[in-house]
Amino acid sequence: MASISSPAPSPPARALPIVLPPPRRAGGPSLLEALARRHSSREYSPRPLSLETIGELCWAAFGINRDSGERTVPYWRHVLVMDLYLARADGVWRYDAEAHRLEPYLTADLRAGTGRQDFVAVAPLNLIYVAHGDRMVDISAEDRRLYASVDAAFMGQNVYLYCATAGLGTVFRGAVDYVNLDRKLALPPQSFVTFAQTVGYPLGC
Repeated sequence: MASISSPAPSPPARALPIVLPPPRRAGGPSLLEALARRHSSREYSPRPLSLETIGELCWAAFGINRDSGERTVPYWRHVLVMDLYLARADGVWRYDAEAHRLEPYLTADLRAGTGRQDFVAVAPLNLIYVAHGDRMVDISAEDRRLYASVDAAFMGQNVYLYCATAGLGTVFRGAVDYVNLDRKLALPPQSFVTFAQTVGYPLGC
């Protein structure tokens, strides 16, 4: 499957990709246990997430799970229209699934700008689901947003299930100032944020 690079502002020379540890593919609680534990959280500790946890989280959301290059989630017309961005205290990163690493995107801490609730600035990680509408041909702009939102929801549910097994809190959010966040991410005209998702340890952990 051909790789599709995403447009991005040029990162500073000092920023280097972060290679993520390989994800576990066995063990842990069962799917039924994860479903029983799945819930939304809106209070978070500022405690940082380890690279091992971030690697497994990204892989669960949008990683490659077969030698063919297919992903852990289904996606529209078998076209990769989504990118996964991570807003952390040290900036914004894009997940490169093929290399299983984080690519530097912006140095600014945009966590507070990923939502309208106070907790988004406290949690160590906010995932941003970005769709590239230019890859979605022969459909209207309205349908592009619809189908991209479905793809983002698949990713978000995988994150929910991973968090349920890892003792993490999460919430999938549509309360986003989309125009402002698109601008801060310097997205091209046909690309847009669909949803965001906060991840972190529950308050007190």
